[in-house]
Amino acid sequence: MSQPLVSIVMGSDSDLPYMQQAIDFLTSFEIAHEVDIVSAHRTPDKLMSYAKEAHQRGIKVIIAGAGGAAHLPGMIASVTPLPVIGVPVKSDSNATEGWDSILSILQMPGGVPVATVAVNGSKNAGILAAQIIGSSDTDVQNRMLLFKKEMKEAVDAKAEKLKNL
Repeated sequence: MSQPLVSIVMGSDSDLPYMQQAIDFLTSFEIAHEVDIVSAHRTPDKLMSYAKEAHQRGIKVIIAGAGGAAHLPGMIASVTPLPVIGVPVKSDSNATEGWDSILSILQMPGGVPVATVAVNGSKNAGILAAQIIGSSDTDVQNRMLLFKKEMKEAVDAKAEKLKNL
């Protein structure tokens, strides 16, 4: 792939299985991306330099997955000029069913927005990132139009099959 346009970060490698759908979606759309571990709590210096410099490296959108306290997306959003999409992660060991992650990502103070998708909803984060990229890239926008058309056709086919039962 060429210069990454989307950066996918997570607080721990244990988040990777929950972020894989975003990686797969961006790969299928041929959108160059990078994947890294940036912990808000264990590597705060890396987090700050990463977030402040991402736009200078050509990144257009950041997808940040985080579980537990889920500070990663908000901390990144506090210092980057880029759109940040937060993915609340509910890991198997998360006793709060992911609600702590949802609220930490969703309830940002005014001036520090983080787009938030469903718990473990990294595919939607990948789709949203592609739509953002597609707002200024006709090729990606055309792939998104085709993706939407194919989803519609799949539902229409299922509805027709159901009618014939």
